[in-house]
Amino acid sequence: MTVADPTIIDLGDDSGVRRRTGSPVLRLSEADAAALADVPAEAGDQRMVINMGPQHPSTHGVLRLMLEMEGETVLRCKPIVGYLHTGMEKTGEQLSYLQGPTNVTRMDYASPLFNELVFSLATEALLEIEAPPRAVWIRMLMCELNRMSSHLLFQATNGLDLGAVSAMIYGWRLREDMLRLFEKITGLRMNHNYIRPGGVAADLPDGWRDDTLRLLDSFPDKLDEFDQLLTGQPIWRERLQGVGVLNTAECLALGVTGPLLRSTGYDWDLRRDQPYLAYDEVDFDVLVGSYGDCFDRYAIRLNEIRESMRIVRQILERMPAGDYRIQDKKVTPPPRARIDESMEALIHHFKIFTEGFKVPEGEVYVAVESPRGELGCYMVSDGGPHPYRMHIRGPSFVNLQCLPHLMAGGLLADGVAIISSVDPIMGDVDR
Repeated sequence: MTVADPTIIDLGDDSGVRRRTGSPVLRLSEADAAALADVPAEAGDQRMVINMGPQHPSTHGVLRLMLEMEGETVLRCKPIVGYLHTGMEKTGEQLSYLQGPTNVTRMDYASPLFNELVFSLATEALLEIEAPPRAVWIRMLMCELNRMSSHLLFQATNGLDLGAVSAMIYGWRLREDMLRLFEKITGLRMNHNYIRPGGVAADLPDGWRDDTLRLLDSFPDKLDEFDQLLTGQPIWRERLQGVGVLNTAECLALGVTGPLLRSTGYDWDLRRDQPYLAYDEVDFDVLVGSYGDCFDRYAIRLNEIRESMRIVRQILERMPAGDYRIQDKKVTPPPRARIDESMEALIHHFKIFTEGFKVPEGEVYVAVESPRGELGCYMVSDGGPHPYRMHIRGPSFVNLQCLPHLMAGGLLADGVAIISSVDPIMGDVDR
């Protein structure tokens, strides 16, 4: 509080300030009065506990942080989650395997296609089937495009959190172009339900290659704008360099993965180290940092967009022809045109979408490299048409464990930068 004229403060009268004619009444507590009068507070602990969130804009959703502060310094941080409380894992146990992607796609809503992918791969592992080659490459195409859009969301909100409003505008502009392409291919901008057990929902539409190339051709110059605006900017570097430092040992102890782990210099990416789909057939570099700070995490995500562009161009050149989903009548519904011609096809369609298909007994864990780290699906089947148990290893949930380590000893203003650098999606946390 700023007081222009301290002579109007009355420390001895309970009525407050009334010395100046027409001035508003200002009531002060004893502590406020002592502070304003530059009187030292009573001896004792001067720490305070404040809540940041769950409605704070920079907590990226309904995340609550209990911060123990001494002045502007954060002594301890305790993340508190559960405000979204969607219960999607329990819901997934009541849905058929065909309905499952409509549920999991809403967990990490910034990268929904990865959720659909990991669920579908787990289901296919239990069924002991493989998607056709064209479906595999379509999945890779969509996931790498989704990685780009997710990192653009980070660039936009990270800039906004730190006061670089232009970054929000540029990031949102690029992401809008990507969402339009998603809408053309899947029918929806988000929560697509496009990747399904056995393949994908529909083949790529006419003109998809030209649309994708047009998007890729427009990206390099626009990504360079982030470098020009932010990377070398002194204020940006001051806010990020040396802030929120994490080392490899802490990451491995806490299970932290993704850009946070790679920012410490640890070279680990599931696409290369535990290949799935056809990632072992494309060339790309795994980007690592040196210091494990907020700036490294910013730079890694920015350059991963460029690596994803490189992968997408290879996919465009090598996209195979053929079926976009497995031709197994136990798993795949009949083509729409057959329903009008055949009673057997109509019955088949009806049973698939009402009862679902049964999956052999067993359990499996499958993991993919999402934009936030290792996204895993543990699934148990009892031989019925829906999972007996489904658990998602959400990278946002695991990565939030590092917040107390990152924020301890830093300033409150640095806490905003640190939360943003973790890039949590609360739907992935409170699933």
